[in-house]
Amino acid sequence: MTELTEHREQGLTSATEARGLEALISRATRAGKGPAPVERWNPDFCGDLDMEIRADGTWFYLGTPIGRTPLVQLFSTVLRKDEDGRTYLVTPVERVGIRVVDAPFVAVEMDVSGAGDDQVITFRTNVGDLVEAGPGHALRFVDEEATGGLKPYVLVRGRLEALVARPVMYELVEHGEEIDIDGRMMFAVRSRGEIYPIMPAEKLKRLSA
Repeated sequence: MTELTEHREQGLTSATEARGLEALISRATRAGKGPAPVERWNPDFCGDLDMEIRADGTWFYLGTPIGRTPLVQLFSTVLRKDEDGRTYLVTPVERVGIRVVDAPFVAVEMDVSGAGDDQVITFRTNVGDLVEAGPGHALRFVDEEATGGLKPYVLVRGRLEALVARPVMYELVEHGEEIDIDGRMMFAVRSRGEIYPIMPAEKLKRLSA
């Protein structure tokens, strides 16, 4: 029986336990070889799956946390966020929707090397991705209205972002500096030759007063 036939006979939406999903996705990702080329696949939409990624990065399937890290890492390799704003698990023959409360990944660790224009900020996500902020992997900072704080995100691949965990955010802003951007002083960070504004310098001064 061919791989394509196996997928059609037992689709993602018909798998009733994580083990069945794991087997299907293993065939799609060629396990151990990194993220699948999901951007090149254009399968039919086959409905929604009862899977959710919570704001803290915990994955749930059928209302139960997926406790096996290797399994979560496997699922993460076939994630794709489309232009409609929704996130999907994608195989060569099937696309199913899942729920994402905030971002699909969480940046749980960071490293900074170099200085000035040569500075490089590297993040490690909760699923093991290493991402160097810079061209193709932009940092952005969103005001969190409920708390008055900030939520930084780094682009991992495609349209998939990682929310920078709060302890890592505090470490990140320690590397911030005041930089003139288009005639306005901004508190910002540099990585791979790019500058990412965090907030106006005068706002930071008010908050620090």
